[in-house]
Amino acid sequence: MSGKVRFYTDEHVSRAVVNGLRNRGADVLTTKEAEMLGASDEEHVALASEQGRVIFAQDDDFLKLHAEGVNHSGIVYVRQNTPVGDIIRGLMLIYHVLEPDDMRNHVEFL
Repeated sequence: MSGKVRFYTDEHVSRAVVNGLRNRGADVLTTKEAEMLGASDEEHVALASEQGRVIFAQDDDFLKLHAEGVNHSGIVYVRQNTPVGDIIRGLMLIYHVLEPDDMRNHVEFL
């Protein structure tokens, strides 16, 4: 699958990050918009994979699923308290440089 990376954000991701990505042209689906608030991590991975979206999260639960061998469309992880501007720059770099196939079952750390 060629094209641009599309993101799916964990429910703890700041609205400022979502807005910043969208203002720069990225396709972003939030947990709330997907009506997935309170869903299990496995359900989030399943939805993101079904839609070919890379999960962006700031907690390590998705890293654990990756380590367990769960298939996914990609995970981008950043620690809590990382400045919003740094997050947006890192995600936009992924958006501009990588393709969805590059992210399949891959984790990027910002």
